[in-house]
Amino acid sequence: MPVSGTQTNNSLWRDEGGTSMRALGYFIGAFAVALLLGIGSAWYMIERGSILTTTRIGPWTSWLSEGNPNADPYTRAHLARSGRLPLSSTAARYFAASTDSAGSHLSAGCEYMISGGPLNARWWSLALYDSRGSIIANPSNRYSFNSEEAIRRSDGSYEIHLARNARPGNWLPAGENPDRNLKLMLRVYGPRETDASGIGQVPAESLPKIERTRCE
Repeated sequence: MPVSGTQTNNSLWRDEGGTSMRALGYFIGAFAVALLLGIGSAWYMIERGSILTTTRIGPWTSWLSEGNPNADPYTRAHLARSGRLPLSSTAARYFAASTDSAGSHLSAGCEYMISGGPLNARWWSLALYDSRGSIIANPSNRYSFNSEEAIRRSDGSYEIHLARNARPGNWLPAGENPDRNLKLMLRVYGPRETDASGIGQVPAESLPKIERTRCE
């Protein structure tokens, strides 16, 4: 039976419509993938940084340009998200750790020994926060130690117990909630060693080790 012109036109219309819908579906899918990749990569660069914006030594991460008015957009976004107002890296260095030296997340349900040596700087402090950057309420009102108040050995080395329950010597309370994730912040003011651009240098071997001693 011969095919009429109307039937031919309808068939062509269906073919063209199907092709257009498939093309539209491919476009929407590609756009969604690109959007997710863009958001994901931006989140990673803001949260974790890259070799161009941060330096990582063991569990410690430091943003190289924080506090600098000419800092890159990712560093500025990271600081805006954290709510911190740091000094320039030529005057102070900040090191954050959310894991122990073995790479496991810091948890209030575990106990840790933080051990370090003298730092070639005017002053330093080591503070504890929850994963959102808030201080952790505790009956002792103890939130940090610094180079003036920490009990140290004659060679300048020290040990700080991070635990929920009191410990002798330097004790940093982890709070009552064992499910809380923790973050440590080491602030080093007035580093006496700098690189060619004036950024304060803190040798890797001087940064504290964070060793998990036990978990509940």
